[in-house]
Amino acid sequence: MSEDRLRVLFICTGNSARSQMAEAMLRLLSDGRIDVFSAGSQPRDEIHPMAQRVMLEKYGIDMAASGQRPKPIEQFVGQKFHYIIAVCNRAAEACPYFPGDPERINWFYDDPAAVEGSEQQQYQAFVTVARELSMRIRTWVQLPQISRGLRIQELSEREASA
Repeated sequence: MSEDRLRVLFICTGNSARSQMAEAMLRLLSDGRIDVFSAGSQPRDEIHPMAQRVMLEKYGIDMAASGQRPKPIEQFVGQKFHYIIAVCNRAAEACPYFPGDPERINWFYDDPAAVEGSEQQQYQAFVTVARELSMRIRTWVQLPQISRGLRIQELSEREASA
């Protein structure tokens, strides 16, 4: 890991849906130029099956094949991040201190796993959250401080390989 690479940690309570989808999307949209992780304050045992299904069907991302799995926030304590992005309120409140005073961002989304109703209604809740995350992440990477960091990083990587 280069010191110049942006490091982002998405957090939520269960780390089984919203934060996992955000991790996969940012990794894809940054073309791997951002070191991106996700964690939960009370991580579940596995990624929610509907989150996996939506990411595969709608975005072509196989989270299981890429090695994503729920992880506790404590696993990352002591590591340096530039941004910590909470996608639920409870995780934002439970987030521990991280060195270097990373920027903390709150993007709160309703938990699609909490939706009651038919399987189609539940699936649609996951589709909606994934679409909203995708739009927000696409906008976020275009912010000057993020896009500038990606361009600088790209130039550094080109120079290193020359």
